[in-house]
Amino acid sequence: MKTLRILIVLTLMSWLSYANAVEGMIEVKSAASVKETMNRMEKNVKKRGMKVFARIDHAEGAAKVGKTMRATELLIFGNPKGGTPFMECAQTVGIDLPLKALVWEDGNSQVWLAYNDPAYIAQRHGVAQCSVVKKLSKALSTIVAEVVSQ
Repeated sequence: MKTLRILIVLTLMSWLSYANAVEGMIEVKSAASVKETMNRMEKNVKKRGMKVFARIDHAEGAAKVGKTMRATELLIFGNPKGGTPFMECAQTVGIDLPLKALVWEDGNSQVWLAYNDPAYIAQRHGVAQCSVVKKLSKALSTIVAEVVSQ
């Protein structure tokens, strides 16, 4: 029973850390560094059988052109088992796939993990009732919750 209460409190706390500053994007606070948060994200998606197509370090890219940028990394990942049914609802969804996760440190040294809300993507492409959206949303929120709670 005590474990259940702790789990409920942690779940509520994680929901309180969600922000929605950019329309269609879900942002979650992370207590870990950008690098560690992204390492966890990459490990977690691979564990679930998804393919990582690319991991891009935007700060590193900025440094190559003489600019400075706070730590910012992008992960591009996906699986045709989820993406194909989504695109069957509307092929234009393909512009938003594969999935992406962005991890960055803001000006207050807070690390954030963000991803595009599948429901928003579906709405954007006029297929809000696409049956795969709910499953994809749940999978992404579960992955992200695990990443930021480690």
